[in-house]
Amino acid sequence: EYHARGEFKFVYSTFTTQYKAWQSNQRVSMRQIHKAGEKVFVDYAGMTIAITNQETGEITPAQVFVATLGASNYTFCEATRTQAVEDWLGSHKRMLEYFAGVPEIVVPDNLKSGVKSPSYYEPEINRAYTEFAEHYGLAVIPARVRKPKDKAKVEVHVQIVEREILAPLRNRTFFSLIEANTAIRELLEVLNARPFQKLEGSRKSVFETLDKPELKALPAEAFQISEWRKAKINIDYHLEIDGHYYSVPYKFVRENVDVRLTRNTLEVFHTGKRIASHARVADLPKYRGRHSTITEHMPKAHQKHSEWTPQRLVNWANQTGPCTAKVVQTILETRTHPEQGYRSCLGLLRLGKSYGADRLEAACKRADHLRAYSFKSVQSILQNNLDLKPMQLEENQREMQFVHGNLRG
Repeated sequence: EYHARGEFKFVYSTFTTQYKAWQSNQRVSMRQIHKAGEKVFVDYAGMTIAITNQETGEITPAQVFVATLGASNYTFCEATRTQAVEDWLGSHKRMLEYFAGVPEIVVPDNLKSGVKSPSYYEPEINRAYTEFAEHYGLAVIPARVRKPKDKAKVEVHVQIVEREILAPLRNRTFFSLIEANTAIRELLEVLNARPFQKLEGSRKSVFETLDKPELKALPAEAFQISEWRKAKINIDYHLEIDGHYYSVPYKFVRENVDVRLTRNTLEVFHTGKRIASHARVADLPKYRGRHSTITEHMPKAHQKHSEWTPQRLVNWANQTGPCTAKVVQTILETRTHPEQGYRSCLGLLRLGKSYGADRLEAACKRADHLRAYSFKSVQSILQNNLDLKPMQLEENQREMQFVHGNLRG
């Protein structure tokens, strides 16, 4: 681009002269020897790639993941929305698919998505990253903190990717990650196929002869990306994830647990043992604040209560008779919410145990005749033995005086 503008103040020979002068003042550096198929170095580029929202015009910077194999310098790169765990592991997964094999070691920076707590001697690897490594049978050895030479290969190739791929694309407008990654992949293939300046072959040809034969085969099943979180079980034996509530066995109330999240599932672990599993709710705005409850997680008493439904209560009342069923159904229908009438209906049905099914049915018939649809009305009829007397239309007003639900006795 510099020469295309007709500017020739500096040429390549000037650059090399100045570079050698700078290099002569640098500290001696040890040359690293990389075995074929042994290490892949990974990092994010400093440059980002702009993704434009077609509707609003808002521009979001996408992160660029870069990976380089040690022996061949064969390179992979792609754009992702963030550097969060899901995108970090997704890039690793697609990297291995691009290589069509698995190296022995991956060397990352001390990014939070990969390394939970950096340490010179014993860095603690993120749990999801550990799962990933176990699934593919590779080791994770992070670079030492503030020691970029531990991953010099990828440090150099980040610069190469920025020059050869990101700079040429910087003036293009992309409306999606797919569109951006299609353009990136085209230039990546050119980069890997370009002949070396001072060595025989290209990144791709050296990869085919050196690294590829030494890589382990990919597992039969692709890794399912997961995220781990901490949670505490509430008193209602549910835990909250992203505004939705999932049940666990009630005996774990107030316990601290680990939650493993994938795109479609949610698993709950207590002291390393799985205690619950749910299908993860996808449409969160619609189901925010709601509950996913497995019946077996509830105490026995709660299980019985959860089995109460309006139709079940009506069916139960039908066993006594049609008048009892009508009173129960009317109680449920006249409440703002059916559950507000559950206790009245259960109390009414229990009257059958004290007075017998026949008397309860007769009392409900009289209550229906008087339009006195409540537990207390039916109880009053039974207590005053009115169900044993014949119903007479002229007595309606007199009976209403003491059948009313707000009166005792």
